[in-house]
Amino acid sequence: MRAKRKRRRSYTRIYILAAVICTFVVAYCASYFFDSKPEPPVVSEAGIETDEKIIHIMIMGVDRRSDDMGRSDTLMVLTVNKDTGKTELMSLPRDTRVKIEGYGYDKINHAYAYGGHKLTRATVENLLGIPMDYYALIDLRSFEDIIDTLDGIDIDVEKRMYYEDPWDDNGGLVIDLYPGMQHMTGEKAIQYVRFRDGEGDIGRIARQQHFMQAVLTKLLTPAVLPKLPRIIESISKTLETDMPLSEMLSLSQLLPQVREKGMEAEMVPGTPAYLDDVSYWLPDIVGLREMVAEEMGQTLDANARQTAEAEKKSYDESLPSGIVTLTEGTAPKRDKGNADQPTQEIPESERTDKKPVKKAEGPKQISVLVINDSGVNGAGARMVNKLVDQGFNVTGVDTGNKSDREHTIIVTDASNVNWFYGMPFPCTIMDGADPMEAVVYVGKDFE
Repeated sequence: MRAKRKRRRSYTRIYILAAVICTFVVAYCASYFFDSKPEPPVVSEAGIETDEKIIHIMIMGVDRRSDDMGRSDTLMVLTVNKDTGKTELMSLPRDTRVKIEGYGYDKINHAYAYGGHKLTRATVENLLGIPMDYYALIDLRSFEDIIDTLDGIDIDVEKRMYYEDPWDDNGGLVIDLYPGMQHMTGEKAIQYVRFRDGEGDIGRIARQQHFMQAVLTKLLTPAVLPKLPRIIESISKTLETDMPLSEMLSLSQLLPQVREKGMEAEMVPGTPAYLDDVSYWLPDIVGLREMVAEEMGQTLDANARQTAEAEKKSYDESLPSGIVTLTEGTAPKRDKGNADQPTQEIPESERTDKKPVKKAEGPKQISVLVINDSGVNGAGARMVNKLVDQGFNVTGVDTGNKSDREHTIIVTDASNVNWFYGMPFPCTIMDGADPMEAVVYVGKDFE
C-alpha cells in the first residue's frame, strides 16, 4: 500500500511540474507575440519598400537557334497584387541600354546571351530597383504549344502586316496578316507578335500587350474556366520557370478579380536613340522608379528619389559620344484592358472587312524604321540622315539578319509612293504596310 501511495505522489508531482512549465511557456509565447514589435518592411537598394502580397514575375520570350543561345526577344514584368487581383504588365524594350554586370553597358536583350535568365534577372532588378519573385522563360516552340493548348486565341489585327525574309527563322520568315478579328493558331500568333513596322520596337511592344490581353480574354471564357487547372498544369510543362505549380494554380484563382479590374499595360519610359547602325532605348530612370513605386502603392521618398537621380546622372555620363536621340522623351504608356468581353470563335479563313485607315498627308506623318541589310558599316545611320533631310520621322535603325542585300527596298502603303518618289538613292517601293509607316531595307546600291 505504501508503495502505491508513493507512486501516486510521484505522479502528482509530475502533473504539477508539467502545469508550471506549460504556464511559463504560454506566458513566454504571449509575451513574444503580443509585446514584440512588428518587423519593419524590407526596403530594396533603390529605396522602394517591398510587399509580400505583391509579386513580380519576369517573363522572357527567347528566340533560340540551333547554333546560338539566343536573346530575350520579349521581356516583360507582370506585377500581381494577391489581395486585390490588381495586375499590371510592364514591357521593357529589347533595345533598352542598361548596365550588365561584367559586360558594361549594352542592350538589355544581350544579358540572356551573356548569362541566361540569371543575368537577365539581375539586370532587370537593377534597372527597376525591386527584386523579381519568379521568372518564366518561353521559347518559340513553347509559345506555339501554349496557344494551341488554349485552342487558339482571337486577335483583332489593327492593320495590314506583311514581311518576308528568307534569311530569318532558320529557313525563311513570312508574315502576311490582314486587318480585322481573326482566330489564330500558335503559328499565326507568332507572326503577329514578331512583326516589325515603322514604329520599331515600340510598335511590337504594343502588339505584345494586345496579345496578352487576348490570352487573358480567352482564359476567362466560360468554356475555358473549368479547364484551367488542367490547362495550367499542361502549360507549366512547356515553361522554364522557378514558380511552383501550386503558386500558378493559386494565381489562377484571382482571374475573376483581374477580369473585374482589367490588366494595365505600360512600358519603360524613355527616349529612342541610335549610334551608327544600332538602335537604343534610353530609359528615364527617375520616371521608371516613380512608376514602379506607384505599382507598389507608394511614392518615392526623398532617399529613393535621390538614389534614382544619382543613377540617372551616372547613366547620362556613360553615354558614348556620337549617340543621337530621335525624339523627345516619351511619357509612360498605360492601357487598361478590359478582359470582360465576349469571345467569338472565328474560323481562321474568315476575316472582317478592312478597317478605314488614315492616309499620311506628308513625310512627317510617316514613321520609318531603317534596317541595314547591306553589310556596310554605317550605311544605316547614313540612310537615317537622308530620310530626315527628306522630312520623314525616323523611329529607329537596326542591323538586319541579311548582309548582302543588293537593292534597297522600301515597304509601305501604295498611297505613300508620292512621298518616297525621287529619293536620293535607287530603291524599289513595295506595298505591304500601314499608310502611316514604312520600313527601309538598305541594300548595297544605297550609295
